[in-house]
Amino acid sequence: MVALGAVPGVAQSKDQVAPTLGSAQPAFTAFAPASPNFLDARALDSKNRVAIDSIRTFSGGFQAAGVDPYGRPQHEWYYTMGGGLPQLGGTTVFDAPIVPVSLDLLDYDGSLRVVNGHPLHASVKPFVNAVVNSPVFETADYSSSDVPTQFSDAVLRAEFYNLMKPDWHTLLRPSVKSERTLSVPRGKYFFALNRDGSCCAFVLVDIKAFLSAFLPQSPSDVKSPVGGAEHARAITSKALSTFLFPNTYLYRSDNPNHCCVLGFHTYDFEPGDVTNGFREKRYVLNFSSWISPGIFAPGFEDISALSHELTESLDNPFVGSDGVHGITPWWQAPNGHCQDDLETGDVLEGLPEATTAIRTRGRTYHPQTEALLEWFAFESPSSALAASYSYPNQNVLTALSPPEAVNCR
Repeated sequence: MVALGAVPGVAQSKDQVAPTLGSAQPAFTAFAPASPNFLDARALDSKNRVAIDSIRTFSGGFQAAGVDPYGRPQHEWYYTMGGGLPQLGGTTVFDAPIVPVSLDLLDYDGSLRVVNGHPLHASVKPFVNAVVNSPVFETADYSSSDVPTQFSDAVLRAEFYNLMKPDWHTLLRPSVKSERTLSVPRGKYFFALNRDGSCCAFVLVDIKAFLSAFLPQSPSDVKSPVGGAEHARAITSKALSTFLFPNTYLYRSDNPNHCCVLGFHTYDFEPGDVTNGFREKRYVLNFSSWISPGIFAPGFEDISALSHELTESLDNPFVGSDGVHGITPWWQAPNGHCQDDLETGDVLEGLPEATTAIRTRGRTYHPQTEALLEWFAFESPSSALAASYSYPNQNVLTALSPPEAVNCR
């Protein structure tokens, strides 16, 4: 929750707010996609009727006491992750296109809104190079690897450290694509201006309006950022795609005080065609916002959202959409979250000690520490690197969740 305040001493409209969210709770989510034009992906998967065209994956499982989403006792659990099988070693390299997306905040008549002589256009351009040069895509030193590597690879290696071959890696090859624009109608956003009156220190967007504009509403949709990028072949079903936004945070329940979702991962599924044997195309993707310093609590900034979402995209690319893979025993995290899925960043999001300072290319970045597979498997002791449950900060998650019933009741 965040109490939105007015800018002191400044005449303003009701949807302009003070340029700080220091008391807000940063949050993330995942969406199992469904389309009005196709059957729910979960229903298809559960009947084994889907032939999938997507990223390279491997599957595994573990045994742990727990209950499934319906409260039925279950002991065997399964996951599907991006990359190659750790026991076989070798390197998997995923294309990782970055689609920069700027915001146009519209007036009631649909035109670009102007406030105090400044158009409400929030540009993502100032943040793109910093993202490319970040430890998400550049290499740094980690205890889980004998050679410098990328952040998400370091996390994966930590959780499979005692199982993998030493040369096992899962790497991302970034490429910046053409910029796209997402337009938000008036009444569906709030904004904070920069000190010079320009747009914008940050923008708050209603999550339902955002999803409607961001994801394609039909296979022929080229207006949405995702649909347009698919049709332009800027992203493919074999890639891990990032849609990068400028300080764009989402609120729920039509209430800006229910803020802030800074990122999510999902996949868009589209019908196959003759070129891929009519297999369902799954575009694994994430929405991630750049986070300028000073908006949230210190340390929660720059790539905290992107590191969270890309790592989760590898650990749980299909977001449990089949009702089997990526579903875990119910758990309760130190931050209070109660879930039953392999969302490695959600366990620690918002905790002040959960980001780690890593310096690359002359800049200090703040990726978020992730929970490891062994924590979700209720494994004691942990078989991960140094018997840890979190990485890179191995001291932030030191105990297992107590066994939980559905919704931790």
